[in-house]
Amino acid sequence: MFEYFTDRAKRSIVAGQDEAIALGHDFMGTEHLLLGLAADPESTAGSVLAAHGVELGRAREVTVRLLTEAGVPATGGKPATDALASIGIDVAEIKRRADANFGEGAFQFPRPAYTPLAKLALEQTLREAKALGHERFGTEHMLLGLLAAGGDDAEHTTAQAVLMALDVDVAALRPAVLARLAED
Repeated sequence: MFEYFTDRAKRSIVAGQDEAIALGHDFMGTEHLLLGLAADPESTAGSVLAAHGVELGRAREVTVRLLTEAGVPATGGKPATDALASIGIDVAEIKRRADANFGEGAFQFPRPAYTPLAKLALEQTLREAKALGHERFGTEHMLLGLLAAGGDDAEHTTAQAVLMALDVDVAALRPAVLARLAED
């Protein structure tokens, strides 16, 4: 599926993974996808988010606050590292060797696993692009997918909760993205 994403959208996903790792999360949630989109204000989604008051630093702070309040631990992958250590695999040594051979930061462990809602958001990305008649998936489709993933009921994704905590009119984002696409 990722072969259909534009380079910019792929970079947003990687930026989201990097945010998850930097925050000590061993999962990739909708909130991390949102942070990845906000990290590139030149992209379609990033510019729409910025126009609605979403700034990466503030979004990161709200994400940390909401996850902390929800009791979500920032373990930094310690359970996975401990599991490997129990069978004699030293992740720190692997990282040291990878950094020495391939450059600083070449090895990041664990790579965060996608939550079910993040997977749903990416599936919705595909549906949104197809509904618009687009064959490639850009950041704009990712934002539409994030918005659609929470549905119309009271169950919101963490990304939507972050947006609401930032006083963003979530209902205004979809029309803004579609208007931006019509301009392009």
